[in-house]
Amino acid sequence: MSITIPNLGSFPRTRLRRPRRDDWSRRLLAENTLTAADLIWPVFVIEGRSARQAVDSLPGVDRLSIDLLVEAAKEAFDLGIPAIALFPCVDPALKTPDAAEAANPDNLVCRTVQALKKALPDMGVICDVALDPFNSDGHDGLVRDGQILNDESVEVLCRQALVQAQAGCDVVAPSDMMDGRVAALRDTLDANDLDRVQICSYAAKYASAYYGPFRDALGSGGALKGDKKTYQMNPANSDEALREVALDIEEGADMIMVKPGLPYLDIIHRVKTTFGVPTLAYQVSGEYAMLKGAIDRGWLKGDLAIEETLMAFKRAGADAVLTYFAVEMAKMLKAR
Repeated sequence: MSITIPNLGSFPRTRLRRPRRDDWSRRLLAENTLTAADLIWPVFVIEGRSARQAVDSLPGVDRLSIDLLVEAAKEAFDLGIPAIALFPCVDPALKTPDAAEAANPDNLVCRTVQALKKALPDMGVICDVALDPFNSDGHDGLVRDGQILNDESVEVLCRQALVQAQAGCDVVAPSDMMDGRVAALRDTLDANDLDRVQICSYAAKYASAYYGPFRDALGSGGALKGDKKTYQMNPANSDEALREVALDIEEGADMIMVKPGLPYLDIIHRVKTTFGVPTLAYQVSGEYAMLKGAIDRGWLKGDLAIEETLMAFKRAGADAVLTYFAVEMAKMLKAR
């Protein structure tokens, strides 16, 4: 039996392609995995019954009335999606400078929460805490003489979160970026025997150009006067995000959100490695619209592009991702 003795200096001993050759090996050695349990589905609710409105700037995304939203949520839950994030499209007649409708216990959000928890008690319901759906100025806080008020806004946000929690939501998610609101929310919830309700703080929310389609869906963009740069973060800043996160953790946040997503993977990574707390990312409307547009035109292969994008969040350190692709991605994962 002859044995070939190679020239040991003629080829590399370490071949990184070797474990990539077979599918089983690639799956076995994958450093990150994506499952339906990693996804949170953002949804838009409207008044009416059997009502569905397409969002032109978010192809494939519809505003749904409560009854249709409950049915859609059932499908999402059956696919393994553990939670939805609820955003209301409020009647313009109910939008006022004091955002009073936000604290109405019979508002659209509270009625939707009650319907969802009755139909799906085991599905997580996350409620946005911010005033832009209810504020005639389109801002996340109250406005006086062109200035966004901090402490006065926090008082209204606490009343808003309280009625949401009393309606049965599992998580309140302040996205307003007012200073001190996490501590105020925690104190308010605890004082009203709602200590079970979690807080997911949008701790690092940037003044981004990627929110346009969301504002179209919500109906707040046209009313917006000025910009949100005095309370949302400067996209140039990274260290500031860590200060914001540290404060919100100290104030009692259970989870941290970074928003937007893909342009801020470095922030997600820094937050996760620095604090080790549950860290969420939001693949925002502008990100979705760009990717969806390229997929619909055939420029990108949809299933691969969506999964690769969502995997990037996991690789950066996100524990979960809010994405309008949640149901589509869950279906693809289930079909495998």
